[in-house]
Amino acid sequence: MNVMSSVMRGARRLVHVDPSPLASLLSLPRRSPAPFLTCHQTRKLASKQVKGQRKDQKNQKVKVKVDKQEVEIRQKMTVAALAAAMNKDFDHVLEALLNTPVDLDALTPDSVLDERWIKEAVTRSGMKFRWAKLSESRERANRDVLPRPPADPSQLTPRPPVVTIMGHVDHGKTTLLDSLRKSQIVSTEAGGITQHIGAFLVQLPSGERITFLDTPGHAAFSSMRARGANATDIVVLVVAADDGVMNQTVESIQHAKRANVPMIVAVNKCDKPQADPQRVKQELLAHDVVCEEFGGDVQAIHVSALKGDNLLALAEATVALAEVLELKAEPSGAVEGLIIESRTDRGKGPVTTAIVQRGTLKRGCVLVAGRSWAKVRFLFDENGRTVAEAGPSAAVEVVGWKELPSAGDVFLEVESEQRAREAVEWRSYAEEQQKLTEEQDAIELKQQLHLDQYRKQREGLTHLSWRQRKAALYRENRKQFAVRPSEKTQREGRSLPLIIKGDVDGSVEAILNLLDSYDAQQQCELELLHFGIGDISENDVIMAQTFSGSIYGFNVAASRPIQQLAARHGVPLRLHSIIYKLVDELKAELSSKLPPLLHENIVGEATVLAMFDVSVGKKKVPVAGCRVQKGQLDRRLQFRLIRGRDTVWEGSLAALKHHRDDVQTVKAGMDCGLSADGGVDFRPGDVIVCYEERDAAQVTSWDPGF
Repeated sequence: MNVMSSVMRGARRLVHVDPSPLASLLSLPRRSPAPFLTCHQTRKLASKQVKGQRKDQKNQKVKVKVDKQEVEIRQKMTVAALAAAMNKDFDHVLEALLNTPVDLDALTPDSVLDERWIKEAVTRSGMKFRWAKLSESRERANRDVLPRPPADPSQLTPRPPVVTIMGHVDHGKTTLLDSLRKSQIVSTEAGGITQHIGAFLVQLPSGERITFLDTPGHAAFSSMRARGANATDIVVLVVAADDGVMNQTVESIQHAKRANVPMIVAVNKCDKPQADPQRVKQELLAHDVVCEEFGGDVQAIHVSALKGDNLLALAEATVALAEVLELKAEPSGAVEGLIIESRTDRGKGPVTTAIVQRGTLKRGCVLVAGRSWAKVRFLFDENGRTVAEAGPSAAVEVVGWKELPSAGDVFLEVESEQRAREAVEWRSYAEEQQKLTEEQDAIELKQQLHLDQYRKQREGLTHLSWRQRKAALYRENRKQFAVRPSEKTQREGRSLPLIIKGDVDGSVEAILNLLDSYDAQQQCELELLHFGIGDISENDVIMAQTFSGSIYGFNVAASRPIQQLAARHGVPLRLHSIIYKLVDELKAELSSKLPPLLHENIVGEATVLAMFDVSVGKKKVPVAGCRVQKGQLDRRLQFRLIRGRDTVWEGSLAALKHHRDDVQTVKAGMDCGLSADGGVDFRPGDVIVCYEERDAAQVTSWDPGF
């Protein structure tokens, strides 16, 4: 092509420069005239598509890109591992390796495949593979906060003792504390019983300072009593002289022994005529509490909290025991302490009652407790007065928490808010990892059970080839799927969904512990939808309405709009300030969910004396002649025929007569004749019982223990 172009250009050049040589060349004889060499250049131009012209592009099928499943492979994979990576079963891998040199009959789930056949099986299955990354994940650095090591003994200073008052409900614990601090707390308590942990600082006439913890004595508040025993130096066990050792008295003794805390016994109500302090001390011997007069080391003080008798002796005994214990603490350094109660205040937000165990707590301190942290904004004493600082053994209310910590958490001071966030994030991460580990263990256990079942299913098929084995498994699984129950099952049975709200963390904890003891699930299932601290909110009402549940509140309020919203949606609001009344109403609501029971009431009994036939039209009807022995026979009720110890017949009467008259009732001592439909075989000596069935309300079998 290049040569032809050069020739053409040269010819044109000759014509333009000197045409004579070309003319002489052309004048030679030739058969036909030859035209000048010319080159026709053709050009393909775009033209408009004419109607009806075939469009090849439209007829071409558009290929849809299919996303293939990606399988992660590695060297020396077993058949079972490859099947798991592909999310298939063992036989699928064998099918994928058909028509290959691999000996399929020799393969087992533990057989190791070559790299070539691993890729081949994945590709034939319509999947794509990628190699597993051999990279180790970096462990997260531990950013938790830990308590300081023990202080140098030379830096320790004496501190006031922390004394917990424990005992059975209504034995006078709060009245005793009122007399010590000259207050009237018991008059402000709902039902006259303590239902929270109270912390108070009492200054004796001698100048000694003691921090008292008042714990509830009701059976529902066991966890509060345990928390009080763990936070204290001395336990004052209050026992009523007229009542003796009771259930919660024994439980308080166990808490004190478990916490290894010394005890002082205060035998209260000694002013009552029926008081017997000696009996109380003897009953305590059965629980390994040996008073000093019996050769033990436990002081027993006879007091009357109501009249204030002998309270000074109790205080002196407490101070003396504290001196023996040599209680000391470090007043400097980072603060450490224990949260004994937490609640949400409408004006202050999350508030905790805490006891300082080490250091001095001041405004501005940054604290970490559980998965919450705080920058202390205010400190209040038990009278609601603001305090600047709180040293060891002091009980204060702390305001400034970002979230409400749980009662029983230990709080520690950190250097900055950033450090507090890191500690809280680490604790949340550690708790999440622990939860994931537990869930993973449960999953692995379930998988192992499934694998064991699968292997057991295949044990009888090992002698078959893989084709025969697959056919046998298919036939068996087809039967299983045919009889498998539907997964979309409607919920059956009775249930009571609950929402629990309380004023403080300890109250909610006590109610949840009560619900944990519920053991009547076969009667009515008890479901806990939500629990929290604070007043009833709109979200609580909406949730209760969604699940057709009830809201139980303890020492909380519901505003008028919330009450109207609950009434409009038909949500029961059950607010209480006394724990046992809340439990009683909960038991009543559980009982109302149960169907009524048929109760049989015996109305009368009669004895068959003789049998005779009575003509009614053309038929003869057998009639039993009876005498009523007890009560009366009522024709409108049900009857039962008893022969010996067996029940022969049950039903209603066709006729009841006294002499020749039809009657409705026959009383005791009277004779009568009766007949029944169906040809009942009455015999002399049979007993006929007249009874009625009534619906009786069923009561839940749950017994919370009080």
